[in-house]
Formats: sequence, C-alpha cells, structure tokens
Amino acid sequence: MFILNANDKTPLYRQLYNQIREQVLSGKLPAHTRLPSVRDLANELSTSRNTVEGAYLELFAEGYIYSRQRSGYFVSALDQLAASVTRSRAPLQQSPSPGPAPTFRYDFHPARLDPSGFPLAQWRSCLLESLRESPGELSHYGSVQGDWELRCNIQQYLERSRGVVCDPERIFICAGLQHGLDLVAHLLRDGHSTVAVENPGYHLPRAVFQNNGFRIVPVPVGAGGMDLDALRGGDSSIAYVTPSHQMPMGQVMPIANRLKLIEWAQSGGNLIIEDDYDSELRYHGKPIPSLQGLRPDADIIYLGTFSKILSPALRLSYLVLPNSLLGGFNALYRDFFPTVSLLEQKAMAKFMAHGYWERHIRRMRTLYQKKHDIMLKAIDRHFGNSANVIGAGAGLHMVLQLGESVCGEGAIISRAAANGMYLFPFSATCADGVPDTTRLMLGFGGMAVADIEAGIRLLAETCLKVDESCPQEQGQK
Repeated sequence: MFILNANDKTPLYRQLYNQIREQVLSGKLPAHTRLPSVRDLANELSTSRNTVEGAYLELFAEGYIYSRQRSGYFVSALDQLAASVTRSRAPLQQSPSPGPAPTFRYDFHPARLDPSGFPLAQWRSCLLESLRESPGELSHYGSVQGDWELRCNIQQYLERSRGVVCDPERIFICAGLQHGLDLVAHLLRDGHSTVAVENPGYHLPRAVFQNNGFRIVPVPVGAGGMDLDALRGGDSSIAYVTPSHQMPMGQVMPIANRLKLIEWAQSGGNLIIEDDYDSELRYHGKPIPSLQGLRPDADIIYLGTFSKILSPALRLSYLVLPNSLLGGFNALYRDFFPTVSLLEQKAMAKFMAHGYWERHIRRMRTLYQKKHDIMLKAIDRHFGNSANVIGAGAGLHMVLQLGESVCGEGAIISRAAANGMYLFPFSATCADGVPDTTRLMLGFGGMAVADIEAGIRLLAETCLKVDESCPQEQGQK
C-alpha cells in the first residue's frame, strides 16, 4: 500500500518512487513481483498517470524494476545482503548554508584592489565589441596557448614597458599565477626536483611546487634580494624570484645581482622563474627592467598577471617561456583545452589595443600612490619611533617592523580582528616558521582613502597596548 501526501513538499512522483524503492530494498516486494499497471495504481492513489509513470520510469532507469512487453513492470532480483547495507545507510544530512564571510571595517590585506577602480564602462565596451565581431568563435574552444591578438598585444606591452624580449609564440595565457605555476611545475618535474624560494617570500609558489613533489629550499632575502651565495651553495636547480619588487619585503634586486643570478642559471643548466610581482606599481624613480630582458636567450621563465591592476576575478595571467622549453611545453599540453574564457581573452585584447590598459595603469598608479603616501604619514604619526617601515615605494603593501617590547604576531592579529581590522600574517611568507621579530603586512589597495588614517590609528593603539600575555608570547618566538 502506498500513500501520497499532497501537503508534503516532495513531488508526488518522488514520494511514490521512494516508497516502492524502500519496499524493493527491504524485500517486502520480492523479486519478479508484478507491479500494478500505471492506470490501476493511478486510480487507486487518486493521482494522475504521469505521477505513476514518472516514478516507474525512474525506478526502471535505476534498475529497481524491469519491464516485459505487454506485461508491465516487475521487481528486479537484487542481492538482498547488499541491498540491506544500502538501505541501512543513514541519509545524508544537508549541510547548513555557510554564513556570510566576516567583514572588517579596516582590511589591511596586502593584495586587495580598490573596489571602485575597475574600468567598468571600458570593459563592457570591449566585451560587446568582441561579441559583435567574433560570435562564430564562441562555438570553438580556442588555442590552448591563448588568443593570438592578446598574445601580440602582451608582447608589445612587455617589450615597451618591461624590456621583455620575446615573440607571441613564446607567450602562453593562463588562468592566474597559480595555474601558470602549476603548468610550469608539471613541465619541469622530470628534469628538476628542487626549487629555491625566497625566505620570506610569496607563499603561493611554495605551495604549488610542494604539491607537485618538489623539494623546497628556502634562501634568505637581504637588501639585494635572494642571497646568491646561499643559492650557489645549495643543490637547487630552479630559483623562484621576485626581483623587481620582492614579495613581501619590497627590495629591488640590483643589476649586479641580476647578472650573477643569470650566470648561475647559465653555468650549471639551472633555471630562473621570474615573477614580475607588482612591477607596474612603482611610485618613485624609474621602472625596473625585467630580468628576462637582460638575457633573452637565458633559461628564464617570466610570469605576469592582470590581477594586481585590473581584477583578480578575471583570472588572466601569462607566462613567457625560453626557447629551450617550447618543444617540451607544446608536447605536454598540445591535447589540452584552454582554461581561460575566450571571450574574456578577446575583450582583454581589445582593452589593450584601444589603449585602455596603459591608461588604467597610470590611473591606478596615481590612486595607489596617494594611498601609499597617506599610510606612510599615518604610520609615522601614530607609531613614531616604535616601528620601522620596510618595502615602501611600490606595490600594494608595506611591512611594519615593530619593536621588541610589542606583542607577537598571533596576539596582535587576534586583537586586531576583535577591533574590526584584518591582518594577513607575515609568518605565512616565512618557509621556516615565525620570524624573530614581529612584522605586519599592511595593504592599502582596498582601503578607502578616508579610512587609512583611522585604521592606522586604531592599529597603533592595538599593537602598542601591553597586556600580560605579551611577554610570554614574545619569549616563545
């Protein structure tokens, strides 16, 4: 006997399906038992034939019943032991909907962009132009290497602004830095096993290469970038560096060290991965040319992204390969499909071709320099001699080194969160644990100009407030 409840939110056909399935699994409906016809069961339940037929068809599709021509539906023969195990499984509990992400009045994350900075009108225009001009191409996957027009525009921009020497055949479009690093890691792991990374340094590349089975060797960072003596003294055959704006400390690798690093790569069959981190956002002095442009024929993989200026949500980045890796890269990925939306690639190509990209860079550089200078003045005003700023002059963040008497990182981050401030832990950039001194990464990109002064004032009050837990934590660092 089956009962349908019209007040139940479950569809009627699904109620009938569940009841028949339960009786089949429990053995109450033995194998080869004939089920009532669709018409008879519909009349018995005072429901439509569609309801009964819908339940029967789903049971049939899943193998609980079978049909005989002109005879109707019958119960399938099932392994009752296995069926009882299936039946005894507790129904999956529906996970509660996740609550809203915590929000902070003052967000000092080092990679936030200005919420009002996205060039919406120009981007919409480029998207619509791409749709009008290339509707037929939307039925194709596109090249795994990326849209040709976009690669040509990137090549011209890199040569003009970063001194990178390459042709479009060496440029590959990726879905963000993480994707590009993962492609590189797969390409290199047959010939390399150890990667030297800056310490402190960007945590993402460290994680990507670890996940691909590489051994990570942290190399200290000094005033001139990665310690090249330590690099040469190790056994790494790959060096990942951010020479134009070291992440997180902000140093620029001087030309002498750049040439020595290239010599290291060329002398022993080694390879350099150059991440041109925050290269467009330099507020004082001339732009720093790329490492790759110094020796275009060297084994240097150049990585760039549109995330730090335009939008991280677009997931658009690129890499430039040396000639020595082109054959292996194409052989490894020739059967792959592109992972970046072709429509967005074409829109980005238009965005660059119309000059919007470089105008946007100039506008963002002006905006972020204003925020950068306001934050420097606010730190000087509210922290005074109790802290030193490291890495100012470029990028979207600076590092604040606090005095020895101040609480440790963990206590400050917790207390800051309670006071409505978000701080990204500097220790996440350290490959070998918590640093000896307390350092805070202070991003200003996503903060409103009017909030920077108040945020730094509140942060200073939070950091300089001494409580009983501070001496103990400081001693454990």
